[in-house]
Amino acid sequence: MKLLLRSDVNGVGKKGDVVEVADGFGRNYLLPKGFAVLATRGGEAQAASMRRSRDQRDAADRSAASDIAAKLVPAVIAVSARAKAEGDLFGSVSVSEVVAAVAAQTGIELDRHSIHIDEAIKTVGTHSVSARLHPEVQFQITVEVSPA
Repeated sequence: MKLLLRSDVNGVGKKGDVVEVADGFGRNYLLPKGFAVLATRGGEAQAASMRRSRDQRDAADRSAASDIAAKLVPAVIAVSARAKAEGDLFGSVSVSEVVAAVAAQTGIELDRHSIHIDEAIKTVGTHSVSARLHPEVQFQITVEVSPA
């Protein structure tokens, strides 16, 4: 069965794609839930329009993410936390604290889900945090932790 997807469906395709699926899957799941419509000639033209707008939106998102990355890569984000005399922190620096520090120092609002701390930051010093603002835009943010 040939269907035009009206929204992204995991394992099937993205919005605007014309896909071939099993008849039962299309009839019993995709069509009743409104995830897809039958692919017709007019529908395929509509699909092309949806793909074009999706591609334009994706290009704009990628461009915006690249601009943010260009601003954040050279920056060093300062975070202060309570620490012992040896340099160990009481607790650790969280993603939320990094996001708040980025917003305070650069004015760039990031989603906390786009930041990933590979290993918990539990010491004073310079650490690297990875950020993924777009599937094609990944970069490292340098975080300088100082005792409060």
